[in-house]
Amino acid sequence: MKRAPLIAGLALLPFGWAFSGWGMTGHMIAHMIAVAVAAPFLALGLQGSRFDPAERWPLLTTPLVAALIEAVIVWGWHVPSLRRLADHAPLWLAAEQISFLAAGLLLWAAVLTPRHRAAGIAALLVTSMHMTLLGALIGLAPRPLYSHHGAGALDDQQMAGVVMLLVGGVAYLCGGLAMLGRLLQMPKEAHT
Repeated sequence: MKRAPLIAGLALLPFGWAFSGWGMTGHMIAHMIAVAVAAPFLALGLQGSRFDPAERWPLLTTPLVAALIEAVIVWGWHVPSLRRLADHAPLWLAAEQISFLAAGLLLWAAVLTPRHRAAGIAALLVTSMHMTLLGALIGLAPRPLYSHHGAGALDDQQMAGVVMLLVGGVAYLCGGLAMLGRLLQMPKEAHT
């Protein structure tokens, strides 16, 4: 276990969750910190330990399976009826936040596993694309999708879409590009 990234990931979680009561934008900040910022630190911190998801659940932590699980969870919780449920029921909010963190941790643990280098890059780039698409759909919608947020819902929703575009899209894209750079610098025999 690597203590510094683990502590960083654990410290980021309550920081992110503190924003979740600040409308749709705050909620999106909490989501993005959990899946795209804290989760990679946690995955790095747990890597190689008995708590490493890639070691505990190898079938779920292949990069493309983990990316699919994360996509289903992220898109599912942005369905307006589920979003409303999480906003108005503390147990649903907790379930949502835990599922975001679990999906993010699963994905980052999978892609950071040395045996999945190329597939990990593909999974992060695909995740970057779907995060960007969902952020654009939320941010560019001509009417509030989450009208239960009341007055100013459209402005709040548009800012939330921008947060998702910037944090979600950029974090996964940068992760994928960093992994690609490392893969290209490796000796040819190490690629297998």
